[in-house]
Amino acid sequence: MRPAIFLDRDGTIIENVHHLANPDLVALIPGAAQGIRLLREAGFACVVASNQSAVGRGLLSLETLDIIHQRMCSMLLKHGAEIDGWYFCPVAPKTDDRTEIEHPDRKPGPGLLLRAAKELDLDLQRSWMIGDMVSDLMAGANAGCRGSILVRTGYGVDIKASDSIASYIAKDISDAACWLQSMKH
Repeated sequence: MRPAIFLDRDGTIIENVHHLANPDLVALIPGAAQGIRLLREAGFACVVASNQSAVGRGLLSLETLDIIHQRMCSMLLKHGAEIDGWYFCPVAPKTDDRTEIEHPDRKPGPGLLLRAAKELDLDLQRSWMIGDMVSDLMAGANAGCRGSILVRTGYGVDIKASDSIASYIAKDISDAACWLQSMKH
């Protein structure tokens, strides 16, 4: 079993576009590709775990969601970075409370991470969650990950350090990768 880095997509890997439904708007956040490449070189599987409520709201088809994902992966690959797995939850939330588990797969629920761990033979106790929202960090904690890292991209820009449950607060994925390389995993 190998450790993983579970990555939120919007606001963490790609620029945050509310209910992204247009593949032409996919843009990598600076440092994301470099960070993912460094994490894979350090022996981590890199797995995207993303809430995609636009599908459940009828704003985005599964076909277009797949095109968006393929565009992101193509952009990453141009920089030598690859994703080992892609898991998403299409369920639309019923509340604005990002700490409430409404569905086991919708972050902060651990379902996406647990399924990825089972299907990809990942060691959750040596794995980390990286994201820009409290729901990302809580999904990591709820799945039994070693820790979670808040990135100061996307919504992470506005989260106060004192309000975060993060093990580390990073500028971006690249900064998180450098910090993790200094840790024993």
